[in-house]
Amino acid sequence: MPKITTALARPEIWKDIQHTLSGGGDGRSCQCVWPVLTNKEWETTDLDQRTAMFQQEVASSRPPGLVAYVDGDAAGWIRVGPRTLQRRLGRTRNIVATTREPLDDDDVWAVSCFVVRREYRGLGLNAKLLDAAVTFARESGARAIEGYPIDTARTNVRVNDLFHGALSTFLSAGFEKIDGPKPERPLVSLTIA
Repeated sequence: MPKITTALARPEIWKDIQHTLSGGGDGRSCQCVWPVLTNKEWETTDLDQRTAMFQQEVASSRPPGLVAYVDGDAAGWIRVGPRTLQRRLGRTRNIVATTREPLDDDDVWAVSCFVVRREYRGLGLNAKLLDAAVTFARESGARAIEGYPIDTARTNVRVNDLFHGALSTFLSAGFEKIDGPKPERPLVSLTIA
């Protein structure tokens, strides 16, 4: 069995973070800033600008996520942090219509992105990353944590769209499913404080 560990994003592991984002899917071009930008901001930025924004986040006092390692190799990424700092989430109709939490509550955190390099898929990294994200949120004073997964039992999904996470991963971690206007895109919530 491979040894899977996680580490908070910080400047010292910037190369590892970039490695996780370059192993398949849209991670490299997105730089995991899609959740923090409005549509207009997204459309007016290029890769260099997104990379600079993400690097600033990683260098800030609040890490924007965690890296998973398989036997010491950077293999996966998860974005987790206060939902209010992920501005796109508060502007997404399905989330606004479904959440039970006030949109301006800084104590509500959100998991908005998973990336796993192709060669490490199928090892359960998303579950390990989610567990570490919940621990990080709890230790940082979050009251609740939300996710916005895809119910893969209800819809066929392209691999690139799985950055939201699969519903089954969240349910296995104890999250409650909250149905909204899109049955294939439920909201999940976990009270952690």
